[in-house]
Amino acid sequence: MPFTTTEPPFRFRRGTRPLLISMPHVGTHVPPQLAARLTSEARQVPDTDWHLERLYDFADELGASVLVATHSRYVVDLNRPPDGASLYPGQSVTGLCPVDTFDDTPLYAAGDVPDDAEIAARREAIWQPYHRQLADELARIKAEHGVAALWDAHSIRSVLPRFFEGKLPDLNLGTAQGASCDPVLAQTLLGIAKEATGFTSVLNGRFTGGYITRHHGQPAQGVHAVQLEMTQCSYMQEALPFDYLPEVAARIQPHVRRMLEAVLQFVESRRKG
Repeated sequence: MPFTTTEPPFRFRRGTRPLLISMPHVGTHVPPQLAARLTSEARQVPDTDWHLERLYDFADELGASVLVATHSRYVVDLNRPPDGASLYPGQSVTGLCPVDTFDDTPLYAAGDVPDDAEIAARREAIWQPYHRQLADELARIKAEHGVAALWDAHSIRSVLPRFFEGKLPDLNLGTAQGASCDPVLAQTLLGIAKEATGFTSVLNGRFTGGYITRHHGQPAQGVHAVQLEMTQCSYMQEALPFDYLPEVAARIQPHVRRMLEAVLQFVESRRKG
């Protein structure tokens, strides 16, 4: 089926320091003609990384650039490779244009899943502009500062049997098994996460970073990329109506800010020129 959208593919704010925060899964927009094909459950877009802009509301104070998706991951998943290859071979995953929810229920009420032409159209309309902006901003930052950091911000329900057993750690740092950022920075971030009283943490556990982290992280070239996958129970309701919980979020937010401050301190100490 043809695909069109009237919404821009992203929102972007340019910062002043060598850090770009990417939020590829916060979008909730589903074009009406596509929404009509989805189940009533899918139209609630339950697998959204809800409220991350609010949780990261200190980003402007830090001088970070911020790139935010507008469309739901059900339209196209910005953290998947453009060819749809699995990020975790042998494990259950959702695709570039998903056909099921995290609970393994179908997205499409009548089974009319997107064909190759529709997937290509969604990729061209949304995926490509987001990644072009991401690459351009990292290039600008590196040209201006000599180094660049990319922070890929995510959140997920803490219990999802399809993807992992039991409850997920609260702070899941991913560096593509050490390939996407300097190991000294990774250990610094893990140390901050470990100091977060009442929260659990892991480095390169179930989530090691998706396409964005793996593709753009090039520490040898001065570009350091880190993914943080947080449990949603750390700051919000994990079930409808998916409300932000300010008193809960206030406990985790300072630790997230400390991690980003550490990223900036690290890359700015390695500035060239």
